[in-house]
Amino acid sequence: MANASGLSRSSEFERIMSAARTPGWSFGLDRRGQIMATRDSGRIGLPWVIGATKSGRGLRVELFQPGDDTEAGGVVVGNLSGNAREMGRQLREILGDLTFTDDGDDIERG
Repeated sequence: MANASGLSRSSEFERIMSAARTPGWSFGLDRRGQIMATRDSGRIGLPWVIGATKSGRGLRVELFQPGDDTEAGGVVVGNLSGNAREMGRQLREILGDLTFTDDGDDIERG
């Protein structure tokens, strides 16, 4: 399905993820086709997860702790709006503002 700009949602999300790339985070699309970023928590198979889902004309960004069900709602840590590049920059800034403890077990928002 194409949006008003002529880009498919997947193509738009790929552009957002490309602009958001930052060390320590891996990006992809979840099974619902929404943006997901993961970061090692130090516990095998239980990463920190950031999900960016459609919300109105932009995206809502949620944080999930290791082991949380990503199908349920996470803690909202921001909203993205604008074109794909701007949303990617906003997402990169949100990720950069998250500070992890040395053991990766806890997080603080800058």
